[in-house]
Amino acid sequence: MSAPTTTGATVWLTGLPSAGKTTIAYALAERLRGEGRRVEVLDGDEIREFLSSGLGFSREDRHTNVQRIGFVAELLASHGVTVLVPVIAPYGDSREAVRKRHQREGTPYLEIHVATPVEVCSERDVKGLYAKQAAGELSGLTGVDDPYEAPADPDLRIETHRNSVQESAAEVRLLLSERGLL
Repeated sequence: MSAPTTTGATVWLTGLPSAGKTTIAYALAERLRGEGRRVEVLDGDEIREFLSSGLGFSREDRHTNVQRIGFVAELLASHGVTVLVPVIAPYGDSREAVRKRHQREGTPYLEIHVATPVEVCSERDVKGLYAKQAAGELSGLTGVDDPYEAPADPDLRIETHRNSVQESAAEVRLLLSERGLL
């Protein structure tokens, strides 16, 4: 007798630096694990260190990074894992290529726009990037002096400046449930 099949999915959380993507992903992962789900978080900083070291922040390198993450996410999701991907992925064409890969493979994919205004992100400044950019120590900061193409039609848009982390995570969980992915 074979084990029951669980449906995996990739949930890509895109947004500006310090928007709350990673915080929401880990809160949701904890909740889903508590419900017995297989969950992995593909954190953008960890991926850059272990899978994409050597890549810079040019448009081409960012695209390559997003495609690598998308490949790993789809692979895991195709094996029944709910994969949470809190990665900026600033370019719409890169995110669309990841979505199309999932569609070709028949793997569910959800795009969540963590739509936090840049002013709020710069106040949070979790990694000190906005302060460094303002001091002239950093250039190419997504959403400030490097482009961020917000999704026109995401599966869900979350405004973290209006919701708590738990409320935001609950919104994503509800979407997963409504799509039959839990």
